[in-house]
Amino acid sequence: MNAIPERRADVNFYDVEAIRRDFPILSRTVHGKPLVFLDSAASAQKPQAVIDAVTSCYAEEYANIHRGVYFLSQLATEKFEGARKKVQRFLNAGEVREIVFTRSATEAINLVAASYGRKFLKRGDEVLLSEIEHHSNIVPWQMLRDEIGIELKVAPVDERGALRMDRFRALLTERTKLVAVTQMSNALGTVLPVVEMARLAHEAGARVLIDGCQAVPHMPVDVRAIDADFYVFSGHKLYGPSGIGVLYGKAELLEAMPPYQGGGDMIVSVSFEKSDYAPIPHKFEAGTPHIAGAIGLGAAIDYVTAIGLHRISNHEHALTTYATERLMGIDGVTLVGTAPGKGSILSFTVEGVHPHDVGTILDHHGIAVRAGHHCAQPVMDRFQVPATVRASLGMYNTEGEVDALAAALRKVREIFA
Repeated sequence: MNAIPERRADVNFYDVEAIRRDFPILSRTVHGKPLVFLDSAASAQKPQAVIDAVTSCYAEEYANIHRGVYFLSQLATEKFEGARKKVQRFLNAGEVREIVFTRSATEAINLVAASYGRKFLKRGDEVLLSEIEHHSNIVPWQMLRDEIGIELKVAPVDERGALRMDRFRALLTERTKLVAVTQMSNALGTVLPVVEMARLAHEAGARVLIDGCQAVPHMPVDVRAIDADFYVFSGHKLYGPSGIGVLYGKAELLEAMPPYQGGGDMIVSVSFEKSDYAPIPHKFEAGTPHIAGAIGLGAAIDYVTAIGLHRISNHEHALTTYATERLMGIDGVTLVGTAPGKGSILSFTVEGVHPHDVGTILDHHGIAVRAGHHCAQPVMDRFQVPATVRASLGMYNTEGEVDALAAALRKVREIFA
């Protein structure tokens, strides 16, 4: 089993080639070309340390958790709850019981909408979103609107994709009861000023939910510094397994919320007359959880923490700057989303070529990008494009891979000239 490699203490040191060797899939070829994986915003690749952790769970340590008195059950429980503690430290949450495991960030948002929303929101209350939200942070609130009559308000972005803070402030009123926004746009890379937004929301009497799916792989996150009431992210974008997500919630809010689902392991006692629910976080974790997924997420957190999120952020920022310059130098390529301080996502169009055709041609050069609306159709509507090509960079990408992307895009232009 491969251990997590030791990293140099030098804060400026970043050995991307050593990091790439930790990811087995990056050594493969596609259509006879070296794989250039530029779709980490959809789902990131997995280092060997994560693969080993999941394999070890199933091969050597697997049993159901919390219920067994035998060795394997106790070991699996220890590993599972150990992963919860790692998430707590990773987010700087105040208490481990503020960390709820879900199947995904999508389920985490639905949990808040269904539990907190149904109990604490009423007809006429407003939920304020931004114009650059993923569908997962739009549809649950629409469902709640249709069920109980809340109203949705949308803070717009400017032509660069940056939030219009003047409009955000203006939309905050005494009727605003929840602000639910992304920390980093999956379609544009825009990083929202969530600390200031949370402060303004709280001053208006609103609670705050932050979708951190795109943020946690790229930058340090401190939920207490943000003062988020709720914070969600998914494991598979953080170089961990799919099928595991996280909801952070302030303890007093989670305690006041009713369970999202009923079943085993979220109860203290059950009779046909009544049930007594388990304390948080367990009352929100009905049924057998994704045990190996949580353990794998813990391994992913160990991995990125050992490298250092500041180092990762610095590497990706430099690479994004380089990629922006290369793509802007190609005739007919237009970047969509150029907000200052944006994250490592480059959305673009190629004049006269449908994004799906661009993606198909790039694939034949071994380059994996996403083409479409990226589960963010309102973003496409805002910029009046049906779709974009999205190249999203991760901790393992290099300038050489950016050069390969630029060269392939020039081939696209030649084909459709």
